Amino acid sequence: MTLVHERTSQFLEGGRQERRQIVTPEGVPITVSLADHGARVTAFVIDLFIWLLLTLAIYIPIFSVVGYTGGNRIAVSIALFIGFIVRNMYFVYFELAWRGATPGKRLVGLRVIDRSGGPLQPSAVIARNLTREVEAFIPFGILMTWGKTAQGFVDWEQLSIALWLLFFSALPLINRDRMRGGDLIAGTMLISLPKRALLSDLVEKTAKFIFTEQQLRAYGAFELQVLEELLRRPDSADSTRVLNEVCEKICRKIEWATPVPPNDTAMFLREFYTAERAFLEREQLYGKAREDKFSKPKPLVDPNSD
Repeated sequence: MTLVHERTSQFLEGGRQERRQIVTPEGVPITVSLADHGARVTAFVIDLFIWLLLTLAIYIPIFSVVGYTGGNRIAVSIALFIGFIVRNMYFVYFELAWRGATPGKRLVGLRVIDRSGGPLQPSAVIARNLTREVEAFIPFGILMTWGKTAQGFVDWEQLSIALWLLFFSALPLINRDRMRGGDLIAGTMLISLPKRALLSDLVEKTAKFIFTEQQLRAYGAFELQVLEELLRRPDSADSTRVLNEVCEKICRKIEWATPVPPNDTAMFLREFYTAERAFLEREQLYGKAREDKFSKPKPLVDPNSD
């Protein structure tokens, strides 16, 4: 990446961010920006607020029904159990359904990815979220009961447990990749999504290569952003080699039957970018936004069907 391009990225994206490079299963290195601490906290607070509203919507009917019959302890037990289920299923469900994003992460522009560059596995999502009980909610519970011991005495056991659990909450502050304990266990990391829109000056009016809708469904906005960055690199022997490799992998992915001549590689990639961009923007207008190639393509709806 050139110095001019780096300075432009800083201006458009609001400052320098910590970057890491991961390699996709196709062998293409991709530079990602780590989520900063403020964005992580903001996303977590938003998700916590939404979870609290959902929990209250469940707690109120339980206490009103069970409490009316005089079973307050039963109501508390049921409410705590349901709150535990909702709290964990909230994060697991959204990160599975939204490919690594919760409502809070989506609003802030964050996303959970696999550190090895592969697809985000359900087992990894479950593992990183179950550890949140140890990292956040249990420490909060201990702090809420702080000082409720015999007068004049310090509960050293409670204090040591709180300090130990708070250490897990502080893990993103003391490791270079800003990973939680759940990320360390699950092999994931939290990144900040690019804030720049896909640029229109790469779109051309004429096309030599025509792509079918099925071929365009092979990729999403994330891969399109990566392709844009590659096309913007200055001409050099290294960039030409990378473009040739990317072109070959795209042709295999979309099952492009006709070999692309080396002299037409750049044109092929630019026209694929043009067609892919137009397709994704059209899909987004119909509420079918596709974030990356791992997102499940939604089936087309037959207008003649009921």
